[in-house]
Amino acid sequence: MKRLAFVAIAVLVVAGTVAAVRGGPAGEASAAEIVARNVAARGGLDAWRKVETMAWAGHIESARAPAPNLRFELEQRRPNKTRLQIHVPGGVTSMRVFDGVHGWKVSPAGGRAEPYTPQELMFARGGHGIDGPLIDHAAKGNSVTLESVDELGGRKAYHLSVHLAKGGKEDVWVDTETYLDVRYDRMADGPADAPRRVSVNYGDYRTVEGLKIPFLIETGVGSGATPDRMKIERVVVNAPLDDRVFTSPAGPHPRQAGRPGIAPRVAMPTASSSPPGSTGRGAAPP
Repeated sequence: MKRLAFVAIAVLVVAGTVAAVRGGPAGEASAAEIVARNVAARGGLDAWRKVETMAWAGHIESARAPAPNLRFELEQRRPNKTRLQIHVPGGVTSMRVFDGVHGWKVSPAGGRAEPYTPQELMFARGGHGIDGPLIDHAAKGNSVTLESVDELGGRKAYHLSVHLAKGGKEDVWVDTETYLDVRYDRMADGPADAPRRVSVNYGDYRTVEGLKIPFLIETGVGSGATPDRMKIERVVVNAPLDDRVFTSPAGPHPRQAGRPGIAPRVAMPTASSSPPGSTGRGAAPP
């Protein structure tokens, strides 16, 4: 279950848009142009700025999990608050909650809320929230450079480096045709606190209220093992989530404190599929 929890944290880190942007290889589009097209392809900067909360529901497929198919609900609120619940066989729930500063976790084995470790806190605080590292990156103080044009899964993708205001960098690959993100890499602590690169791949983009959202998120691609997959089935944009959702699980449960949950009390609109050629791994990612 440790591995599954780590995967869950990794997939919360999804991409985003525009800052002090420097150019790249001669003859290619500049980093600024690529970022601008990426933001437009994902629905536009104004549309993303209007998103205060987002709720996902679906299932996780992992050979490392106690069951091959686990239901989950993920709730997010700006600037960087998350609540993830994974339903484990036997009627128990794994939970991870982050309020933007502090984090708590509940494992099926222990059943009690425990604080995040310092490493987990560092990873969570480095998240980009709902819209990811590219969207509004200038407002976040980050800059972007174009490193190269690479081939991923038989398609070409722009390799962008996001230089963080707080130090360090992350990497995003943007499809050269759809301008949607296909991959996102960042560093995290692995076993024995050894730094390791976490890669997240995006696919099966669909349109929800004018926003392009990947309905397939994979980790562990290229490791030689079957990748872990998060498959999103329902999305609610600006779901009615208040701050109580993101408090410690040791306190009164928010769902019992009068706030509507994403299932079944919040109606999940059916996402409209992208046109042929704009869904799937290289053809459509954030």
